[in-house]
Parts: sequence; structure tokens; C-alpha cells
Amino acid sequence: MVFEALKASLAESKVVERGDYEYIVHPITDGIPRMEPRILNEVIDAMAEVGNFDCDVILTVEALGIPLATALSLKTGKPYSVVRKRMYGLPGEVNLSQVTGYSKSTLFINGLEAGDKVVIVDDVVSTGGTIWALVDALKKMQVQVSDILVVLEKTDRKSEIERKIGHQIKTLVKVHVVDGKVVVV
Repeated sequence: MVFEALKASLAESKVVERGDYEYIVHPITDGIPRMEPRILNEVIDAMAEVGNFDCDVILTVEALGIPLATALSLKTGKPYSVVRKRMYGLPGEVNLSQVTGYSKSTLFINGLEAGDKVVIVDDVVSTGGTIWALVDALKKMQVQVSDILVVLEKTDRKSEIERKIGHQIKTLVKVHVVDGKVVVV
């Protein structure tokens, strides 16, 4: 897969320092600047092609996975659900602690039951904190992970993260930040 539109847009991305973390500002990771439909179409077509959608639900974490999950839901005919950053207090709600390269928070899972199969969709894997916490919580809930699809891989530790969670993470494009610029590897 080539991803010309995505790669070109990544090369134009700004990088913002958040403590020791180099944060890529891009429509996929932030919704700013504007998301061009051709980039979103390119990403969704690729995710639909490489993903295993033998699942009950597409699952994403608020907020940047929502456009991806929505578009994949429309393309695959599978429903989607969002792991939220606030508690609703619904029956069966499960909370988990998330630690990323730049923040810590509590997330809340609703609407899943033991035996459900999910495809996890996210914008970027960097430290693995979000995916690790989510997969761990899903295992405890007896929810099966059918696949994990992520647009950007911003780490040299992907194989370590995969061993830790016990699942392959399928990424579309690997990037590094070099001298304040995004470089597609």
C-alpha cells in the first residue's frame, strides 16, 4: 500500500513538545488542520483491507479514533462503540487507567459483554499505554480482541508492546520525529 496522500500530509505536520513527548499535530491524530476526505478515504480503505472484521463491534477510544471507527462502521456494516473519558454509571461499566506519553486518565467501557469480539481502532501507537490498558481490561471482561488497527506507528517498541498485550498491532505508516519534523519510515 502506498498512502501517498497520508504521507504527504504527514510531511507537512507540525510537532509540538508536551514535556518530553513530541506530539504530531495532524488531522488523523487531532482533527486539525482539516481532515481532507481523500486522506480519510485512503486510511479507511487500507484499514478495511488489512483488518479482520469477524467481530461484533468496532471499538475505539475517545476522541481521535471516533472518525476512524465511524467510517469503518459505514464501510464494513459493523457497529462501533467508544471507550469514553467520563463515567456514566451504567450497569456493567468497566473503568481502566490509561497512561500515554503525555497524560494519565481514567477510561470507561460500556455496552460490551463477555463473549463479544471486537476490533480495536486507534489513531497512533506510541508508548502503548492506551492499547495495553484497553486490552487488559477487555481480557478481564472476557471480550475477545479480533484485531487491532492503528494508523500511525510512532515507536520502535511495537514488538515489545505486542508481546505485552499478546496481540499483533497492524499499523499503516511508521513515523519518527527528527529535528522537529515528521519523517515517514
